[in-house]
Amino acid sequence: MSSTNDHIYSAIVIGAGFGGLGQGAQFVQDGVDDFLILERGNDVGGVWRENTYPGAACDTQALVYCYSYFLNLRVSRMFAGQEELQGYLRSLVEEFGLGKHIRFGQNILASEWDQDRRLWTVRTDDGSQFLTRSLVAAWGQLNDPNIPAFPGSDKFEGAAFHSSTWRHDLDLTGKRVASIGSAATAVQYVPEVAKIAANLTVFQRSANYVLPRDQYVFTEEESANFLANPDTYRQQRQEIHEFREAGFERTRRHTAASEEGVQLARQHLETQVSDPALRDKLTPDYDFGCKRILRSDDFYPALTRDNVGLVTEAITEFTRAGIRTADGVKHAFD
Repeated sequence: MSSTNDHIYSAIVIGAGFGGLGQGAQFVQDGVDDFLILERGNDVGGVWRENTYPGAACDTQALVYCYSYFLNLRVSRMFAGQEELQGYLRSLVEEFGLGKHIRFGQNILASEWDQDRRLWTVRTDDGSQFLTRSLVAAWGQLNDPNIPAFPGSDKFEGAAFHSSTWRHDLDLTGKRVASIGSAATAVQYVPEVAKIAANLTVFQRSANYVLPRDQYVFTEEESANFLANPDTYRQQRQEIHEFREAGFERTRRHTAASEEGVQLARQHLETQVSDPALRDKLTPDYDFGCKRILRSDDFYPALTRDNVGLVTEAITEFTRAGIRTADGVKHAFD
């Protein structure tokens, strides 16, 4: 179906994730009603709609991972999971009446600026065309998987998928599983897969600095207090905000704060991994902050399980039965 809409919107927002919905809510608060949110998916949520892998959660404290004008007062834990965060966004849509502004199934093909008319023309893959005075790009950075072109990847006869398109129809119980990657997403799903797989091999290109997550589940009394006294929520939110802002100093090279970050990460590693060989593989060889700093309490313990292995040799190719690494070893997987 194609349509040409000659109506000129005040604004069009691309994407119905955190950024796009937040912009829409701000428009409503500012009295701007003539706008659209174009979303290529069939639901709101962005990264929290797409990523449903086991253990999916935010590594930012939930009390600050929400809008100041719409606090997540029903938060259940400090680091909220995927379903809870998507639920928050659905509540945001309802609270600000954004549903009437959202059009799903709108995959943007092109957006062009007309200097003479001072208008944007936005075209989607169903043939629709929209005109707007302002265009807000809120499509995020994690919406399309980037899968390396490993030699022979088309030869592998087992099941293969990206973590952002998790195959929930596949039962990994008793299977030989490979995880290519060991960063922010992997530290969440690896502990879950390790519980059920016969063998899990984690392929790591470079080690990461990992700090304790220290998950905290709010009691019923605390949750009720947030709802009854939002200022108590705001106080904790401010304290977390100030703590995180101060933590930026750790990313500055050759500072006492940076060294403190290194020591905290090393202490976490040494506390949870006793095998010196494994510990050496998991020790970064670069400055603190050069890569995303991870938070997990169960990733290191998962790597110490008898059914889990860590491989740091480079992947050279896929085979029909699995993966071959630079040291010539063939690893078999389902």
